[in-house]
Amino acid sequence: MTTTLRHGDRSQAVRILQKNLNNHGAKLVVDGDYGDATEAAVRAYQVKTGLVADGVAGSKTQTSLAGGDCAQLLRNNDLLAAAERLGVPLASVYAVNEVESKGKGFLDNGKPVILFERHIMYRQLAKVRHEGDDPTELKRHADQLAAANPALINPKAGGYTGGTAEHQRLAMARLIDDTAALESASWGAFQIMGFHWQRLGYTSAQDFVAAMSAGESQQFDAFTRFIETDPVLQKALKARKWTEFAKLYNGPNYQRNLYDVKLLRAYERHASCECGQGVAA
Repeated sequence: MTTTLRHGDRSQAVRILQKNLNNHGAKLVVDGDYGDATEAAVRAYQVKTGLVADGVAGSKTQTSLAGGDCAQLLRNNDLLAAAERLGVPLASVYAVNEVESKGKGFLDNGKPVILFERHIMYRQLAKVRHEGDDPTELKRHADQLAAANPALINPKAGGYTGGTAEHQRLAMARLIDDTAALESASWGAFQIMGFHWQRLGYTSAQDFVAAMSAGESQQFDAFTRFIETDPVLQKALKARKWTEFAKLYNGPNYQRNLYDVKLLRAYERHASCECGQGVAA
């Protein structure tokens, strides 16, 4: 697993990073110190290749430096467009991307990162979707299916297997009800739940999943839509009220993971350089 390197790090891995950057035209002293010069060189490389220019050398930047395939990766232009759409400084978009993203939107086998939620599957099966649906009958049917398939349909959360095995759970759930199953997984780098598809402007759950499977740019577009369609969340982002934003996006446990503190620090770091100025608030 690739270690993310950032400003302030000192290690042999930073020396390797500096050598790789020099192979691409940087003129760094190879001293293992991720200081201002190394951060600037990382940003310059990211700008040149179209990657997110945040100055952080994560797996994507290191893969690119090593000549890996970056076709599905998030692009810097995606963040520029999002800042324009949301009416916020580019530094704010860099911050939410850095803190709220799970890092990679795809597994090594090329499938999107997902997490299947069996309790959501239970809820979606019992959901009234059409005029004339009988809520009592829907719940009875959901209970029957839950009794037969507790690992896939359950009033209680759990049963996670992680990684590629989550796709196996999803595939089995799709055999029971395709739409409910797709709605019951979180998708991509920003883990947007499938049941949001209509709110986000997709024509169906299947349309949403096709977008999430196409690339990180499409996953980030869904994240942008998620903010756009929640006026309170977008207002918090515009005002840079990081505690409120974290509470709304991450839920009541945001403090445990210091999401608000991480967002503030990331914003301040990106705002301090020209690349993070972008759109005026």
